[in-house]
Amino acid sequence: MPSVALGLCFAQPVNAWGNPEREAIRGVTVGPIESSQQRAKGYGTTYSAQLLDELVTMGANWISITPFGRIWSLKSTEILMDFEAPYQQNREAIAKFIVQARERGLQVMLIPHLWVETEGWRGEIDPGSDEGWKLYQASYRSFVMSWAKDAQAWGADGFSIGVECKSWSGRFGEYWTRMIEDIRSVFGGLLTYSSNWDEVDNVLFWDRLDLIGVNAFYPLAHHNEASYEQYLAGARQAIEPLGQLSRDLDMPVLFVEVGYTTRPNAAVEPWIWPDTMKDVVVDEWEQARAISAVLEAALPHRWLVGFFIWRYYSDIDDLSQEAIWGFSPHGKLAERVLTEIFNVQWGADPERLPWQSATDGE
Repeated sequence: MPSVALGLCFAQPVNAWGNPEREAIRGVTVGPIESSQQRAKGYGTTYSAQLLDELVTMGANWISITPFGRIWSLKSTEILMDFEAPYQQNREAIAKFIVQARERGLQVMLIPHLWVETEGWRGEIDPGSDEGWKLYQASYRSFVMSWAKDAQAWGADGFSIGVECKSWSGRFGEYWTRMIEDIRSVFGGLLTYSSNWDEVDNVLFWDRLDLIGVNAFYPLAHHNEASYEQYLAGARQAIEPLGQLSRDLDMPVLFVEVGYTTRPNAAVEPWIWPDTMKDVVVDEWEQARAISAVLEAALPHRWLVGFFIWRYYSDIDDLSQEAIWGFSPHGKLAERVLTEIFNVQWGADPERLPWQSATDGE
């Protein structure tokens, strides 16, 4: 695998999002500890403070926080706000966590997420009737608006209005328009939407937002044992349409989530969830080269303002949230690659002075 820095250093990068002093987003998604038995290890605890210290040392400048709502099935119409903890308890913990991030100079994106209790992917939600959709959308609006108000109260810098709503982000235009207007009335930061990588072209409301958000779990090859060069070519081909969309909308792109699991051929079907796997061979090299390939292809572009790696947990050493072959880069070769990437010049970074090296501060 070639050094990532070789693909990411440029003499005259152009800032992609309007503020010549604003650095690109070097972000990490921080997941909650989803266990009532570990209340002292979630958001806003001494454990999350230690995590943030490590992320700053690595070179991160943003975090994203993912409070979850939950629905019973893909046909359910009610979103409950007690996945990790009761809503009031959860919001208090997140408020403390944002304070911890601010104290360390980190900016914050709040991303209300959605968990389906029974089988199925949130992108396939379908209540099955006009009346069912009305009920679901009312519940969804309440869910998102609650967190948008909290995001404003706590000083978050960005907010995602949804995550992988593939079954309905291309419909119900009046609903989305009105909800985005309502969110803007209570939240003054950057707005995005976390579209699935194969959903981007069908989203109706990009022009109402500030950033084109992509959950960039791209397949980089369609066969096992692909080479790094094949991964890199696959990544370049996959992201090429995003550049055109950015130009068409005059709006930058953000990888709201990007990552690969720690197993052989991780970039062939990267959406396979780690919890469903058994007898997996752990392959740190594969995770590292998949992350390296997609970011080497993407980060030189002016239209990409950065990414959030998926994901770390609020207790950095916790082993209960996912298997060792999961997405977390912590303690693996991918973490070294990520640190290198955080500390080189990207296309969306401010232009450096002529005497400054692209690796100053590395």
